[in-house]
Amino acid sequence: MENKPKTRQLNIAMLGHKRIPSREGGIEIVVEELATRMVEKGHNVTCYNRGGHHVSGATFDKKSVHEYKGVRIKKALTIDVKGIAAVTSSVFGAVACAFSRYDVVHFHAEGPCILCGLPHLLGKRVIVTIHGLDHKRAKWGRFASWYIMQGERAAVKYADEIIVLSKSAQDYFMSTYGRETILIPNGVNKPVNVNAQMIEEKWNLKKDSYILYLGRIVPEKGIHYLIDAYKQIDTDKKLVIAGGASDTSEYADELQKNSDKVIFTGFVEGRLLEELYSNAYLYCLPSDLEGMPLSLLEAMSYGNACLVSDIPECTSVVSDKAMVFCHSNISDLADKLAKACNDAALVAKYKSEASEYICNRYNWDDVTDKTLELYVE
Repeated sequence: MENKPKTRQLNIAMLGHKRIPSREGGIEIVVEELATRMVEKGHNVTCYNRGGHHVSGATFDKKSVHEYKGVRIKKALTIDVKGIAAVTSSVFGAVACAFSRYDVVHFHAEGPCILCGLPHLLGKRVIVTIHGLDHKRAKWGRFASWYIMQGERAAVKYADEIIVLSKSAQDYFMSTYGRETILIPNGVNKPVNVNAQMIEEKWNLKKDSYILYLGRIVPEKGIHYLIDAYKQIDTDKKLVIAGGASDTSEYADELQKNSDKVIFTGFVEGRLLEELYSNAYLYCLPSDLEGMPLSLLEAMSYGNACLVSDIPECTSVVSDKAMVFCHSNISDLADKLAKACNDAALVAKYKSEASEYICNRYNWDDVTDKTLELYVE
């Protein structure tokens, strides 16, 4: 039997995330999963963490590290001012990567790509992952939207390969720029479900007693639709909104007005997060805009019945293994919520199918192997 030639050891840099280890957003999870697996396969990986505080506040700051599970951690020079931190960390990170001895520089998200041409021109192989069409997100002002679009255009011009997470993003780059991209969806790990202990002590939440949203508290996630729909139905299920605000708390503050019956947990991680996923009656993701929702993959991996908006980025993930409502339609969302709350057998059916389906379909080891193939010309 002929042995396959061993892949040469690569020196890899990643940037565009906030920091690892962290659950501040989906990008941070992706970078950690890829980087740690690549190290396990014998490659050298350096991640350029952003400076400054945790996106949900200094309370969640952790001690800076120089190494994590074999991944080398460097801190990109960051001017820690709102609206500037992300720009400065990505710019200085790109410059550092360009003038260092890396074989591959992997940019994550559109904005950080604004200087991806520099490492490209200096002989590095440049890979870009587009986690979502960020310029469409509601939170950005005029300058930020312009900056993100410049990053997108730089990626189209200079990246050796562009990875996208959904067919709709792939279609966008082809129709807008005539640029081919590689579709590599995110992965998920098979978790271990845990009993409700901390969440019962903290919020009086018992198994199957609540509807859960878990993710960033930003407008494009459609949480306001969920709260309005929940107020229209008659149920003894509680509504739990778990997650931290991103960059600004204005939207989160607005949601909490006149929402006395809704439990807002703030940012969660560790055991609290595991318990929330493990014991929900229903998980709801009412988004208007997504890249590829890692929170949905995680919710299904825990065996949750899910109710999602009908945007392609959600429906392509769940197939026929979840309930779907018309996005932005509060009335339809309320109808589907009421149906789920009143039909325990239907919810049990979706619960029984979710974990095996999602864990078999989306695998981080496969994602890592497909990504590494793009690193070699």
